[in-house]
Amino acid sequence: MKAFKLRSPAFGPGGEIPPKYTCDGSAVSPPLRWTEPPPGTQGFALLVADLDDAMGVSVHWVLYGAPVSVRELPEGVPRQGTVAGVGTQGLNDLGGTGYDAPCPPRGPAHRYFFRLYALDSALALPPDQTKGDLLKACSGHLLARVELIGRYKRKESSLNQPPHPCLLAGALREGRQGH
Repeated sequence: MKAFKLRSPAFGPGGEIPPKYTCDGSAVSPPLRWTEPPPGTQGFALLVADLDDAMGVSVHWVLYGAPVSVRELPEGVPRQGTVAGVGTQGLNDLGGTGYDAPCPPRGPAHRYFFRLYALDSALALPPDQTKGDLLKACSGHLLARVELIGRYKRKESSLNQPPHPCLLAGALREGRQGH
């Protein structure tokens, strides 16, 4: 059997996340694809987080209950609790449902990990669960975990533009500079 792998047609492992998928573009989720999971897989969960956030690891996307038949997530998954054929979405660290686009402050590129979990159980959690809720529910059910890391550094020209609405809301609520 081939190794379980996660990839994106939008960027390669360790590559730059195109601006389209960030606060400097359309802020839509990137497309993701994965290979055949391990035998016994009954469902999938996904976590996306910024490893370099000044406040610690910042969660950008929590998705769970993805059916075992699914092998990809399309670009631009709607920001709603349940998405037919995709799964259920939880809360990101800005308190929103679904994908929170990368939007780091001035400085070096931030690393964003996209972690896909193959589970021996189909998680039936309600929408708007947190990363902690998801990891607790996954405990004892993990068959495999694959990861894709992308990087993003804001362009100087984008740093002079007004802040993206999600950045403003989060900064006002949490006193944060970027995510």
